[in-house]
Parts: sequence; structure tokens; C-alpha cells
Amino acid sequence: MTTDTASLPTAATRIPAGEPKPNWFGVVALMIGIFAVVTSEFLPASLLSPMAQGLGISEGVAGQAVTVTALVGIVAGPGVGLLFPRLNRRHLMVGLALLAALSNVLVAIAPTFWILLVARVLLGIALSGYWSMALAVASQLVPGRLLGRAMMIVNMGVSMATVVAVPLGAYLGALWGWRAVFIVVAVLSVVAAVVLLWRLPSIAAAKEAGVRALFDTVKSPIMIVGLLGLVLVAGGHFAGFTYIRIGADQIPGLDAGGLAILLAVYGVGGFFGNLVSGFLADRRLTSSLFVVPVLLGVGLIVFAVLPMVVPLAFAAAIVWGFAFGGVITLVQTWSARVEPDRKEAAGGLVVAGFQIAIAVGAAVGGALVDGAGVQSTFIAGGVAAMLGGVLLGLSSRRASRVVVSGE
Repeated sequence: MTTDTASLPTAATRIPAGEPKPNWFGVVALMIGIFAVVTSEFLPASLLSPMAQGLGISEGVAGQAVTVTALVGIVAGPGVGLLFPRLNRRHLMVGLALLAALSNVLVAIAPTFWILLVARVLLGIALSGYWSMALAVASQLVPGRLLGRAMMIVNMGVSMATVVAVPLGAYLGALWGWRAVFIVVAVLSVVAAVVLLWRLPSIAAAKEAGVRALFDTVKSPIMIVGLLGLVLVAGGHFAGFTYIRIGADQIPGLDAGGLAILLAVYGVGGFFGNLVSGFLADRRLTSSLFVVPVLLGVGLIVFAVLPMVVPLAFAAAIVWGFAFGGVITLVQTWSARVEPDRKEAAGGLVVAGFQIAIAVGAAVGGALVDGAGVQSTFIAGGVAAMLGGVLLGLSSRRASRVVVSGE
């Protein structure tokens, strides 16, 4: 077995003449920041019961602390760049990490649910703003040919937060109480801000920034088709993942321990999917945008149709996790290829698309679960993901032809 070491993002990577050296320390700093803010987003999932008890509300009401963060993200993703069109992006990323820290402190000391909601609104701004700007900032740290691998490293923070946040919150919450957990993550966010200040160079705002750049990006037919594909792929995923506990009930003999193993298997698949996606994005972007969503759809459908074959159900979970772990980096890299001069606007629209997909996927999936059953929900999600992959692949192919022909 051989490894193409020339393609790895290390000091040994061969750098073409005249090309600036990649700043991998800066990329890792971005990853630490996204880990902190995404961990903040997912914490309530493991702390809903004690939060509800502490604030004197129901668990359903407490769950809106997650919902409001996603809803704010639809506007905040593209909106942060509009609000600060000239601010140095190094300072903006540091400020967003500190805003996440402030949000966590406010949650920790919140005497009422309404104060907590305000705090989570601030987190929605911090999270979506940071994630949308990460693409444009990373593109200033590495050459274009390595952007996929850079975003893979940044998105490792998302993968780790997805795996770590819930068990970390549950464990520390049992030891110290839910308010103390938010203080811990606030400290983590401050550490991330310090690392960003230390490792990120000065990065000027994009020349094509502001409202005009956003409107010009939205008007692009290629971007519209791709964003629709993104919503279908991510929406199909969340239609299934939101109700994975119900779907897992179809697997014979699966107890609480088995469910934990199933989720861990899914998470491991997502981690490796993200690792592979960086290399695919740099080398085979268009074909990967066709193929990876199809894998996601296959995983969803097999998980729904053949749950009685336990090894196959677990294999489907691995494929499903692997594919969705790769989709995030592939789509971010696609947006940079489609709009190379408007990466900030493109990154903001991608984040908004993901947030819309979360809301729509969960809502449509819930309606299908109640009306047609969980099996139909997973099948519909799988079909949606495949259709979305076709749209993403076609938009990427069209973008490549435009670049080659000079249209």
C-alpha cells in the first residue's frame, strides 16, 4: 500500500514556484474556533432536563434554545459580512468567538428562559457568522488547489464537536450542574479567540463584500441550482437523522447500549468522510458532488428497508455518516469554485442553506413520521439526497465549463 505524500498538507508538500506557503497553523486555529462554537450549539441536547428544571419550564420549551439558534443562523450566515463589510477578518473571527463566549456566560447566569433565548440568539449570530466566514478566511491562508483540504481541517472541528458535545455536557453536568458546563465552554471559546488572535494573520475584507455582492451571488443561476441541491441533500439527511431513534427501533434486539454503538458508528463514518472529502474536493469535485449524496441516499434507504439484517443496518449507518461527513466540505469548496470573487457571500448562503435544511428536514420528516411512518421518512430523505446530488453535480459541471470557456 502506497500513499501519495505529495498531496498531504505537511511541510513536505511540494510548493509550485511563486506560490505562497500554506499557513496550516492558521487553518488549525479556524478549526479550534469552529469546535468551540459548534460545541456551544449542541450542549443543550444533553442538558435539557436539568435546564428545564432549573428555569421552571418544560423540556419541550427548553428545546427551543436549539431551534432559535438555527433560525437566527438563516439570517446571520450571509448577514455578518453585510454588517461588517470593511472590518479586518482576523478581528471579525476573534470577535465572533468572543460573542460565543458571552452567549455561554449569559446562559450560565440566566435567571429566566427569555434571557436564555437572547443568549442563544447571540450564539446563532456567532456560529453562523463564523462558519460562513471560515471559507473566505481559509482561502487566504492556502492556495486555491489546497482549499478542499483546508476546509476538511476546519470541518474536523464540526465533526469533533458533534461527537464530543453531548457526552461532555452530560458528564460534566452530572458532576457540576448545567450552568457550570456553559461556563466551561465559555472558557473554551475565549481560548479559541486567543488562538485566532495569535495565529491568524491580518486578512482584509473581500473587495466584493456587502449587499451588492450578496445580491449578485443570489442572482447566479449556477448558485441557485446548487443551493437547491444543498437543501435537498441536507434536508434529506436531517429528515432521517432527526428521527434516527425511532428508525433504530426497527432493528431487532437493539437496546440503549446498542443505540449508543450505532450512533458511535455513524459518528466514526462521518469523521472519515470528512477526512476523505478534502482530497476529493481538490481533485474530483464534480464527480464527488454526484456520487457522495447518492451514497447518503443509499445509506438512508437501506437503513429504512432492511433494519432486520442487523449488520447491514450498521453498515448503512456507516455509509450514511461517511457521506454526510463529506458533503459539508464538498459544498463549501463548490461554492468557492462557483463564486471565486465572492467567497464571503457564497459561504454565507451555504450556511443559510444548511440552516434552512435543518428546519425543513425536521419539519417534513416529522409530518411523514406521523402520517406515513418512519420507514417512508427515511426513504423520502434518501431520494431527496440523491436528487440534490444531481443538482449539485450539474451546477459544478456548468461552473467548470463557464471557467474553461470564459463565459
